[in-house]
Amino acid sequence: MDLRFRNDGFLFVVMLMMLGLNGMCIDEDVVGAPMAKTEQEALYIAVQGFVGKWWNGSDLYPDPCGWTPIQGVSCDVIDGLWYVTDLSIGQVHDNSLPCAQNLEFKPDLFQLQHLKSLSFFNCIISLPQGPITFQKAQWDALSNTLESMEFRGNPGLRGEIPTTLGNLKKLESLVLIGNGLSGGLPESIGELTQLKRLVLSGNSFSGKIPDGYGNLSELLIMDLSRNSLSGSLPLTFGGLTSILKFDFSKNKLEGEIPYQISNLKNLTLFDLSNNNISGELNFANQEMSSLQELILASNSITGDLKNVNWKNLQELMVLDLSDMKLTGGIPESFSTMKNLRFLGLNDNNLSGNLSPKLAELKNLTALYVNGNNLAGDLKFPVEFYRKMGRRFGAWNNSKLCFPVGRIAAGVRPFGVKVCQ
Repeated sequence: MDLRFRNDGFLFVVMLMMLGLNGMCIDEDVVGAPMAKTEQEALYIAVQGFVGKWWNGSDLYPDPCGWTPIQGVSCDVIDGLWYVTDLSIGQVHDNSLPCAQNLEFKPDLFQLQHLKSLSFFNCIISLPQGPITFQKAQWDALSNTLESMEFRGNPGLRGEIPTTLGNLKKLESLVLIGNGLSGGLPESIGELTQLKRLVLSGNSFSGKIPDGYGNLSELLIMDLSRNSLSGSLPLTFGGLTSILKFDFSKNKLEGEIPYQISNLKNLTLFDLSNNNISGELNFANQEMSSLQELILASNSITGDLKNVNWKNLQELMVLDLSDMKLTGGIPESFSTMKNLRFLGLNDNNLSGNLSPKLAELKNLTALYVNGNNLAGDLKFPVEFYRKMGRRFGAWNNSKLCFPVGRIAAGVRPFGVKVCQ
């Protein structure tokens, strides 16, 4: 190809780009993708409701999705016009718009025709005129577009979850963390069949978990931790075959762990700690081969550890069974879980010896067996004590001892007596 032709062609393209940019900067009417007047007005009024009437967007040209977009606002071009698809309010970035103390959900928010994501971060704190509720908001208007809703760190957001959220049929992520919400969990959430993430932690929800939540077949994460939920886990949860993470810690749940949970072959985290769960530890089987974190601490679960086939849980990295009512010995098969990093068995009624094969777990960084009825002498190598330090807890086992001749004073296990 002739070099002169290539250079001329390049200059021609540059001139076209410059003309296009000049047109965008000079005349709003020729902007490639302007924002519809109704969309812009709805956005401005909605934002004013959250940050205050002092803001009017006067410094935005040619529109809030052009060269100077509003922080926290994202748009897409649909049919040749800009439309708001993502709205994030609150202190997400240093230059985010600050929230007003008397904020309100303006009806104009629900006129944004293509809104897919709505987020509020550390925005609704404490308000002079009283708490904010979002029960009366027109959520139905977003039923055909909204895919993600997130309210995080808003203690001034009070009341119950609106049942109308169940009409948001396209919702894939519902995150309500660290707010002031209370009341029962609405059954209508169980109708959100496209939901992949349900996180309602750190509120004051009470009552039972609806059975209908077991119909959320696309769900990957369910986190209902740090609430006051009661009752037992629904048997229907055994049908959530796509689930990766269950976190129900720090509630008031009771009853036994449904055996159906053991059919969840994709489950990587199961946290039921700090509840009133009872029954025996007998639910884990070969189907739970993906499990990485099993945390059942601070419950009334009983049983013998040797009745569980731990060889089926080779992916375990965290196993916390502390502060329960377990009996029997500590299985030597724990030493086959090569990925194990944390093993918490403290404050149970365990007896027998502690296998030195546990020292062969190269990834293990914390082992707590204190507060049991273990006996015999510890036979771990010196290198194990050096590596673990105070992260090896074996105190409060009256019949457990260590041979002082083999262990230097600086690395001796804390609180364990010398063998006589």
